[in-house]
Amino acid sequence: MLLNKIIREKINSKLMLTFTILSCLLVVLIFFGLYYKSSPLFTNNSIKDLLFSSEWFPLKGKFGLLPFISSTIWVTLISVIIAIPFSLLTAIYLTEYADKRFVRMINPLIDILAGLPSVIFGIWGVIMIVPFIKNHIAPALGISSGGYCLLAGGIVLAVMILPVIIHVVSEVFRAIPQDLKNASLSLGATQWQTIKYVVIRKSMPGIIAAIVLGLSRAFGETLAVLMVVGNVVKMPHSVFDPAYPLPALIANNYGEMLSIPLYDSALMFSALILFVIVLIFNVISRIILVRIERSLGIG
Repeated sequence: MLLNKIIREKINSKLMLTFTILSCLLVVLIFFGLYYKSSPLFTNNSIKDLLFSSEWFPLKGKFGLLPFISSTIWVTLISVIIAIPFSLLTAIYLTEYADKRFVRMINPLIDILAGLPSVIFGIWGVIMIVPFIKNHIAPALGISSGGYCLLAGGIVLAVMILPVIIHVVSEVFRAIPQDLKNASLSLGATQWQTIKYVVIRKSMPGIIAAIVLGLSRAFGETLAVLMVVGNVVKMPHSVFDPAYPLPALIANNYGEMLSIPLYDSALMFSALILFVIVLIFNVISRIILVRIERSLGIG
């Protein structure tokens, strides 16, 4: 009987190791698959020209992707700058201040927001956000804008990633032992001081993980952003300029303009760039997370 248990444990361990390796191998396979499909583009174009040139003339064989890369980074950063304070403050209120009945009423609404199709967010952006920017925000700042711009994309994307960050951060806050909070309060700290120096400090790794999760979705979001950013191939210089993120480029053109030589390779290279950007960001975030855990004495 004992021998059978040992054998089963070893088999289960080997199976889990195999599936873990296969999961990691998928990332490698995706990378090399995209690289292989992109490789014809490198025959007549250098990596430098592809990454740092703004000349996008597919009929002439020029595939400068800098405007698309810049637009992707801009709209993602705008969404994060908007979403982080809203989501953190919402999570703090729901876990530390709000009545339980109110929390039970709000949580299903946040779940609904998380489950809405992206096209709904896109339509909402076209109907409300774009006209609001065009008629109110831009004129108030003395700027002329059609409303289809980076700011519109950033706002729509921020609303989309809000429920993801709120849910994760709320769970992290709830995992903080009540004894730690009580100890802080017993020493004379106010509730806000306890939240600031105990709850947030101990939850920092989880908060960063939640932000990374939200960013990962933001980088790859396509349809909603595509509908409100304008899709104009040019380098954006302000949040009121139209833009053309990488996911929108791929979604708009794949399968329709592949008769142009090397166009499919250019789109695959765009996907590869997006993949690498997300990968690099996650690695950097993981390094930061480990350092924070060490500084806080966690793990």
